[in-house]
Amino acid sequence: MSVKKLTKDIANSASGTSGLPNGVYIDKDYFSWESKNLLASNWFGIGFGIDVPQSGSIKKVDVLGTSLIMVRGENETIRVFYNVCRHRGRQLVDRECDQAKLIRCPYHAWTYRLDGSLNGTPHIGGAGIHKADDFDPTQYKLFEVPCKIWMDIVFVNLNANAESFDSFIDPLEARLLPLWGESGPNQYRPAADGLMSMEVKSNWKLAVENYLEAYHLPIIHPGLNSYSPLSKHYLFHDAENFAGQGVTSYNPQYNNDIVLTSASSWSQQVKLTAEYPAIYPNILFGIQHDHAFTMLLLPVAENRTLERVQLQFVGDASTDNALAGTRKEILEAWRSVFQEDVGAVEGMQAGRHCDVFDGGVFTPTLEHATKHFHRWYERKVTAMLN
Repeated sequence: MSVKKLTKDIANSASGTSGLPNGVYIDKDYFSWESKNLLASNWFGIGFGIDVPQSGSIKKVDVLGTSLIMVRGENETIRVFYNVCRHRGRQLVDRECDQAKLIRCPYHAWTYRLDGSLNGTPHIGGAGIHKADDFDPTQYKLFEVPCKIWMDIVFVNLNANAESFDSFIDPLEARLLPLWGESGPNQYRPAADGLMSMEVKSNWKLAVENYLEAYHLPIIHPGLNSYSPLSKHYLFHDAENFAGQGVTSYNPQYNNDIVLTSASSWSQQVKLTAEYPAIYPNILFGIQHDHAFTMLLLPVAENRTLERVQLQFVGDASTDNALAGTRKEILEAWRSVFQEDVGAVEGMQAGRHCDVFDGGVFTPTLEHATKHFHRWYERKVTAMLN
């Protein structure tokens, strides 16, 4: 199926009740179009601040059909650049490093400072002559990508037409304000031992869809359902670019006796609440009274997605070694839950190759948030065709 026909099919279904057509999950050409157009036109998470933990840390990120580098500079500022030398277009970085003073191209050894400015151009004027009268190095900074850091997520905007980051994130912060209070994201600390990743053989959109509903809890997650039951779940979709689910009886029992600090704004009653918004297009976020998690969905192919998860805890003391056991227990609990979802989304991916499947149907009460994601996706595609 051609990309042109598929995008028109999506646009024509925007007012319907069924889900997205099979091709948006299984067509290679469409995946390429989607990455370079729809995904690149929105704020998109590419990594975590903890990936570049100190000044001089550099991490290569290949995503959305291009190669980027995240760089933490001398003033601790994180910047993102296209991974390409301004001279002859050689990729600058092949592997990550932690103590770089400069970024050096492996081809002709042009060097760049960590802020992206051009530092050195060896032999540009001839052997042993490193300057040229008709060459202005200030005109050849690295191509920088607008980026913002929120809850340690590194968001990028590859399209100048994307909305401002404040417009993008403010509705979600307003939604979470009754839970985390005025301190908001500032009270959370990423844990170096709170990271995990897995590659799933499915399209990234199926991971979003699965996350947005609790309908599958009793079947796929019996353990989670024991302390976060389906009967206590609710859905929300009060903004354009996110939707999610919440629960009013979140009460896991940990074996470790050491209790983590709760966000100061959470009352005893509110501590039983947890919310799980999907921030479109590729962030799955969860907030509980004593920790938060982020799952980045990094599309690798039309049928493969890298899921990277980071845990954060409340206050500086939460990263102490004394709490390592509790942090590990929480990490392993979520690992179990997320691994239980793998079979579900991979099974849906396989099912999308069935020609008679027409997008399916949404149940009338438990899948409003999933439907919200489909309608958001359809609006984005329709807008790009106009």
